[in-house]
Amino acid sequence: MRAVLEARRKAAAVRVEELEAELVRVRTDLADAEEVLRRRVIGLEQYLEALAEEEEPAVVAVGSSRRKPVGPRRAVPHRENAAGVEDLSVDYQALMAAALDAGADGLGARWAAVVLGWDSASVSRVEGARARLKRLVERGWLIEEKPGRFTLSALTQNAADDGRPVGGS
Repeated sequence: MRAVLEARRKAAAVRVEELEAELVRVRTDLADAEEVLRRRVIGLEQYLEALAEEEEPAVVAVGSSRRKPVGPRRAVPHRENAAGVEDLSVDYQALMAAALDAGADGLGARWAAVVLGWDSASVSRVEGARARLKRLVERGWLIEEKPGRFTLSALTQNAADDGRPVGGS
């Protein structure tokens, strides 16, 4: 009986060692896959930012062609050209609502990443959120009075104080 139990113990120990080796392999594969995913996300963010930059009106030099830039509709219109927040994409509307909730304290990039449903511990995600906030500043929707703290612009704040939707007409 003792020999049978010893054989079973040895078989269980071998199985445990096999599973531990497989676990190490799976963890390595997972880490590799997460790194590939991280790089792809960064690449996509850079591509989208490059598209947004292409949408900026081109400076026309004297004597050059006056062709209109081709591309998709601008995701963030300039504040003076928009009827209201509803002209913004859903993500930007969420950032505007979070900036309104933040009030005078201002919205930070890490919290903006949380609002967007992104991992706020990921540097690339926080920087992506910061880029979106900066784009809202460039287009007149937000202001950055203190570095890294984004608040509603006076025009947008006045619309919110009047009870209209933020950025309302």
